[in-house]
Amino acid sequence: MLDRFAPIAASLLLLSNCLSACSENKSTAEALPSPAPQVSVAKPIKKIVTDYDEYVGRFVALDFVEVRARVSGYLDSIHFVDGQMVKAGDPLFTIDRRPFQAALDQVKAAAQQAEANLAFAQSDLLRGAGLVAGSTITQQTLDQRTQAKRVAAAAVTAQAAAVRQAELDLQFTELTAPVAGRIGDRRVSVGNLVTGGTAGNTTLLATIVSVDPIRFEFTMDEASYLRYLRAAPAAQSSGAERGIIVPARLKLIDEQDFVHEGRIDFVDNAIDRSSGTIRGRAVFKNADGKLTQGMFGRIRIATSAPAEALLVPDTAIGTEQVRRFVYAVGGDNVATPKYVTLGPLVDGLRVVSAGLSADDMIVVNGLMHIAPGVKVAPQQASADASASKDRTVRTN
Repeated sequence: MLDRFAPIAASLLLLSNCLSACSENKSTAEALPSPAPQVSVAKPIKKIVTDYDEYVGRFVALDFVEVRARVSGYLDSIHFVDGQMVKAGDPLFTIDRRPFQAALDQVKAAAQQAEANLAFAQSDLLRGAGLVAGSTITQQTLDQRTQAKRVAAAAVTAQAAAVRQAELDLQFTELTAPVAGRIGDRRVSVGNLVTGGTAGNTTLLATIVSVDPIRFEFTMDEASYLRYLRAAPAAQSSGAERGIIVPARLKLIDEQDFVHEGRIDFVDNAIDRSSGTIRGRAVFKNADGKLTQGMFGRIRIATSAPAEALLVPDTAIGTEQVRRFVYAVGGDNVATPKYVTLGPLVDGLRVVSAGLSADDMIVVNGLMHIAPGVKVAPQQASADASASKDRTVRTN
C-alpha cells in the first residue's frame, strides 16, 4: 500500500522545492535596485539674439498708373510688348495725329489773322492820335479806334492760347510711360476708338506698376506700436518719421528663412477704432523683380536691441499644464525641474528668457524616462547637436 503512494509523495516534494526556489529568486530580484536611466545633458548655449514680432501683409507698388488718353481718336499704333519693363518717357501708344495736326494748322492761321488785325488797329490808332492835335477827327472816332485796337490785342491773346491748346492736343496723341516699371497687357487693339479727356468714361489702355523698390503693408496692434516707439532712438521720436524707422526682414510664403532685408519707413497717422490696429509700411529692394504687387509675405520686426540670451533645444523642454520646465542635473546626478519662461525660436533652439542660468546642466535628451527627484546616469552632449538631430522642417 505504501509502495503505491511513494511516487506521488516524491512528485509533491519536487513541486514544493521548485516553488520555494522560484519564491527565493523573486525576492532576490526585488531586492536588487533598478539601474539609473541614461540621459544626455548639456549646458545652455549663449548667443546674441534679438526679440522680434511677425506680421502677415501684402506687397504694394510705389507707383501704380492707369494709362489713359487725354484726347479722343482712333488708336494708330502700340510700341510695347505686353508685360515688358518700361522706363519713364518710353513711347507706349500713338493716336491718329492727322485731325489734330489739321486743327493746329487752322488755329495758327487764325492767330496770324488776329495779329494782322492788331497791326492795322495799332496803325489806325496812331494816325488818329496825330489828327486829334489838329482837330481833324472827333474824340468819339479816336475812342472807337482805341477800342478796336484793344479788341484786336485780345483776339491775338485768345488765338495764341488756342494754338498752345492745339499743340498740347497734338502732343497728347503720343502716350509715353509716366513712371518706370512693368507694364501690363494692352486693353485696346489698334484701330479702336479711344475716348480721352478728364471724364469718368475715358478708355483704359494699360497699367504700369513700379518694381524697384517695392513696399509692404501690414497692420500692427496698439501695444506693438507703442513698443516700437519706445525702442526707437530718441533722435527719431520727434521727427516726421514718427520714430519707426527700424530694420525689418521678410520672407515669402514658400521660403523658410527671412532673407529679404528692408526697413519700416511709414506708420499711419491714426489707429483704427474698430480693430485697434494701425497700418505700417516697409520698403524693400526688388532689383530682380521677384516681389510683385499683391503678393503675400511675412515680415519680422526687431522689438529690442541685440542681447545675450540662453538657448536650449525644444527636446529639453517639458510641459506641466500651462507651465514649462527643464530638468537640471546637479552634482548628485538627481534630476530637478526648473520652471522657465520661453522666448522665440532662433536657429532651431528655443530662447529661455527666465528661470535658467548659464551653468545649469540640463537634460537635453531622455525626458520621457525620468521624473522629479530621480537619480540619472548623465552623459555629456552638445545642445547644438541635439537641436540639429531633432529639428524638423514645417511646410504649409
